[in-house]
Amino acid sequence: MNKNVTNESIVNKRILITGAAGYIGHQLGNRLAAHYHVHILDVRDEGLATLLKEEGITHVVHLASILQASKDRARDYDIDVNGTRNVLNCCIKAGVAHITLTSSGAAYGYHADNPEWIDEQDGLRGNPEFAYSDHKRQVEEMLTDFREQHPQLQQLIFRPGTILGADTRNQITSLFMAPRVLALKGSESPFVFIWDQDVISAMEMGIREDKSGIYNMAGDGALTMRDIANRLNKPLLILPVGLVKAGLQVAKWGGKPTGPEQVNFLHYRPVLSNRRLKEEFGYSLAKTSAETFEYFIECHGLRKPK
Repeated sequence: MNKNVTNESIVNKRILITGAAGYIGHQLGNRLAAHYHVHILDVRDEGLATLLKEEGITHVVHLASILQASKDRARDYDIDVNGTRNVLNCCIKAGVAHITLTSSGAAYGYHADNPEWIDEQDGLRGNPEFAYSDHKRQVEEMLTDFREQHPQLQQLIFRPGTILGADTRNQITSLFMAPRVLALKGSESPFVFIWDQDVISAMEMGIREDKSGIYNMAGDGALTMRDIANRLNKPLLILPVGLVKAGLQVAKWGGKPTGPEQVNFLHYRPVLSNRRLKEEFGYSLAKTSAETFEYFIECHGLRKPK
């Protein structure tokens, strides 16, 4: 606890973070620990309700989630959906006042008829064939039920686009690290990026000011796969959708947790509007989508010499 902090509304906040071993979780934990009492626990720990009560937890930040699907979808579901249900139920039992949760732009789903810019009031359709997207949709449906049945627990829900920072490594960044940038014929496949430090700062602001509501997280603007290839100085490989589906099917037969259904991930990307984050939540973004991607390129030395 930082003894120089005198604001009672800050000092009296006691925070528990689930998924604190994750990319955002450990950074957020380090940031909050300077000003708050912070506890870290596994999302499925049976002692969660007891700890919430004994430690007088006022705010929970639920970040635990499976980003990259494994071969065991039942396990992934147990962590993503059942784990969230456990956290919510324990919060209610312990009288927690506020919970911050990370959903995802993937909850909107990857569909041909997605709006050009997706607003928070657009439907959450997910994709049953894509575990991460499907689980995020189911979690948000659960959150709606809890808001109606337990309004005393304030909910702050963020739906991030693609998060990038100095140390980001995941399935998405592997697309940018390849020798050539893959694109699908007839699809711009635009990405919206958000700097990891913007994500953390917005979460901290939400906790500090006890904000509630649902907000997309994305920097201003979007980059197509052609834009991305140009910024990387890498060739753009444009392939027919049918060929990519065939390749993914072969990979699935080879035991990889991918399949032809996942071609929609590149074909119909949800492009998130950040208007509400800026105007209603009141957060001032430090980086645009393009600036976030440029920062990522520089940190990883990805720009190929001309």
